[in-house]
Amino acid sequence: MAQRNDGEHGPLIRLGRLTVRRGGTVLLAAVVLFLGLGIYGAGAQDDLELARWDSPGTESVRVQDILREEYGTGNPNLALLVTARNGDVDDPGAAAAGRELAAELAAHPMVADVTSYWDEGDEALRGTDGRRALVLARLEGSATDTRAELADLSPRLARGTEDIDVAVGGQEEVSRQVGEQAARDFLTAEVIVLPTVLLLLILVYRRTVPALLTVGVGLLSVLGTLAGLRLLAQFTQVSTFAANLALVLGLGLGIDYCLFVINRYREERTAGLVREDAVVRAVATAGRTVVFSGVTVAVSLSTLLVFPFFFLSSFAYAGILVVATAVLGAVVVLPAALARWGHRVDRPVPAGGGFWHRTALGVMRRPLPAGVAALAVLLIAASPVLGLRFGLPDQRTLPEGTSSRVTSEEIREHFAAEPTDTLFVVSDGPVRARDREIAAYAAELSQLPGVHQTVSPAGTHRGGELLLPPGTGSAALTSAADGVRISVVPTQEAMEGDVPGLVADIRDVPAPYEALVGGYPAETSDFRATLLSRVPVVAALILLVTCGVLFLMTGSLLLPLKATVLNLLSLSVMFGALVWIFQDGNLSGPLGFTPTGSIEPSIPMLMFCVTYGLSMDYEVFLLSRIKEEYERTGDTERAVASGIRRTAPLITAAAGILVITFATYATSGVVFLKELGLGTALVILADATLIRMVLLPVSMRLAGRANWWAPAPLRRFHDRFGLREEPGPAPEREPGAVLPREYAG
Repeated sequence: MAQRNDGEHGPLIRLGRLTVRRGGTVLLAAVVLFLGLGIYGAGAQDDLELARWDSPGTESVRVQDILREEYGTGNPNLALLVTARNGDVDDPGAAAAGRELAAELAAHPMVADVTSYWDEGDEALRGTDGRRALVLARLEGSATDTRAELADLSPRLARGTEDIDVAVGGQEEVSRQVGEQAARDFLTAEVIVLPTVLLLLILVYRRTVPALLTVGVGLLSVLGTLAGLRLLAQFTQVSTFAANLALVLGLGLGIDYCLFVINRYREERTAGLVREDAVVRAVATAGRTVVFSGVTVAVSLSTLLVFPFFFLSSFAYAGILVVATAVLGAVVVLPAALARWGHRVDRPVPAGGGFWHRTALGVMRRPLPAGVAALAVLLIAASPVLGLRFGLPDQRTLPEGTSSRVTSEEIREHFAAEPTDTLFVVSDGPVRARDREIAAYAAELSQLPGVHQTVSPAGTHRGGELLLPPGTGSAALTSAADGVRISVVPTQEAMEGDVPGLVADIRDVPAPYEALVGGYPAETSDFRATLLSRVPVVAALILLVTCGVLFLMTGSLLLPLKATVLNLLSLSVMFGALVWIFQDGNLSGPLGFTPTGSIEPSIPMLMFCVTYGLSMDYEVFLLSRIKEEYERTGDTERAVASGIRRTAPLITAAAGILVITFATYATSGVVFLKELGLGTALVILADATLIRMVLLPVSMRLAGRANWWAPAPLRRFHDRFGLREEPGPAPEREPGAVLPREYAG
C-alpha cells in the first residue's frame, strides 16, 4: 500500500487501514473471542427467565399482592381434571381417590393452596355430566421455577387408577408446554436454516470462502448476543425468548452486512484497486452504510424498552447486542479476513444492467402506471388489516393433541363455568360496609352477563339469588381480618368472548367499599391495555429517530418522509396477512393451527419493531448508494438506476435468505412463532421487491431534484452535523488494470 496521512481521512478509513495492517492480530483476537463467547454464551438459557402476562403497577398486580399477603392464595394456575372411570365423581371410590389426589398436591412444597370439588362441594368444580371434577391449585414462585417444577410434577400427576383418570391443565401448564414446543421448534429450525443458508451463500458468492466468512460473522453475532444476555441477566430480568431472537437476527443481520461489504470489496477489485486499498475503501463506503443501518435497526428494537414488561425489554436488549456484534464482525473482523484471504473472495462484478436495473429504468419511464399497479397490489394485500381485532391468548396457541390443550378443551366442553379463570374482587383497605351491603354487591355481580356465580362472605350467589348460605364450602375462605374477597367465576361462553369487556363490566359495578379486580383474565386484560396504550409512543419514537438518521445521511427532508411512508405500507401488508391468515383462519389447514378470531398484541408489536428495522436496513443500503451516485453525476434518474443496479442483487439475495430463515418458523407448532415467521417473511419479500424496486424509483423519478431538498436551516444543520461519505484512499491499481471512468482523476 502507498503511504498516506491517516489524519486526512475519517475514522472508518483509519479503522480499515488498521484492520489491514493488523489483520493477523484481529483474526486471532476474533477466534479467541468466538471461543470465549461460545463457552460463556452456551449457559445463557440457565440464567434467563420466563415471563407471565402481568403488567407492573396495574390493578390486577395489586390484587396479586393482596391475595398473597392477606389471604395466602392467588390465581389457580394448575388444574387437574379428574374423570371417574365408573359412575360419577360422587361414587365412594372416585371421591376417595379425588381427596387423596388433592392431599398429595397440597403436600408439595411449591403449592400454596388447593381447592377441590370433594372438599368444597362447589358445583362449579363439577362437570355437567357428573363424571368430571376439578382440583385447582396455585404453585407459588417465579414462572421459571414453577414451570421447571411442572416439567417433573406434571407427568407424575397425569395418571390412571382403578377409579379415576387424571389430566393436567391450567395456565401454567399451558405456558410450560408452549415454551417447550417453542424451544424444540427453534432448535429444529436452526438445524435446517444453517446448512440451507450456507448453500445459498455459496450460490450467491460463487465461492465457498466468502460464504464461510459470512456465516462465521453471523455466528459471532449470535454467540456475542447470547453472552451479552447472560451477563445482563446478572443485573436484570431477561426473557428466555430473547435468545431465540438472537438466533434469527444475529444470523440475518450478519449475512446482510457481510453481503454488502464483500460485494463492495469485489467492486473495488474489479475497478482495479489492489487488495489492501479495496478493503479500506469497502470499509469506508459499505462499512459506513452498515453502521447507519445498524443504528436504525437498534433504534427500532430499543423502543421496546418503553413497555414495562421485561418480556419485551429483553427483545430490545437482544436487538441492540445483535446489531453491535454484527456491525463489529462486518467492519472489523471481515475486513481483516479479506486482507488475508481476499484472493479467495475475488470475483469480477458484472457491469451489465441486470433484471432489477432494467426494471428500474422501465418503471421510471412509465412511473404512474407502474406505481399505481404496485400500490394497488400492496393495498389489496393490506386491506384485511381494517378488520384487526386484538384478543387474549389461550390453549389454542398449542397444536391439537397437546395434553394441556386437550385438558382445557375438555373443561370448556363439560363444565358450565370456568373456575380456572376466576376473577377476584378484593378490598383495598379496611371494610366498613355492613353484611347486607356486601351481600347485595355480590348478588349484583352474579347477575352480570358472563358470570356463572360469585362466592363471598355472604354466601354463593348465582343470577342474583343465594345458592349457598354464608360459611358453606369455599365461601368460608373469603374473609380476611378486616377485608373482603369475592370470587367471580365466569361462564365458558364469557371466556371465549370479550374477556376485557367482562373485566370492565365487573369493575364498573359500584362497590360499598374500595374494591380492586384481579385474577388471570384481569391480568391479561391489563397487559393488553398497557401495551396498546404505549404503542403510539413507540411508533412515534421509531419514526422520528429513523427519519433523523436518514436525514443526517442524505441531507434531504423528502427522502426520510418517503422512506417512512413506504415502510409503513410494507408493514400494513404484514398486518393484513396476520388478520387474513391467523385471525380469520385462512390457510389454517395447510399451516396446521386453530384460529381464535383475534390476534394477541405483543407479538405484532415485536414484529413491527423488527420488520421496521429490517425494512429501513434495506432503505439505508439503497439510498446510500443512490446518494453516492447522485453526488458523482448530479442526475437523479441515473443515480437511482445505478444505485439499484449495484444494490438490488444484494438486497434480493439478503432478503431471500432472511425470508427462508424466518419462514422456517412457520412450521412451528406454536401459533406465535408461525405469526412471527410468516409475517416477517412476507413483509421482507414485499419490501425487497415492490417497495424498494418499484415504488421507491417511481417516487424518486416523480420528485426529481426535490428528492434532495431541505429548508435552509436544516441544510445548514446537515452541512455542520451531517454524516458524509468518507473520501477513501486514492486508488492504487493492479498492474495493467484499467480504472472505470468514475475513478479517473
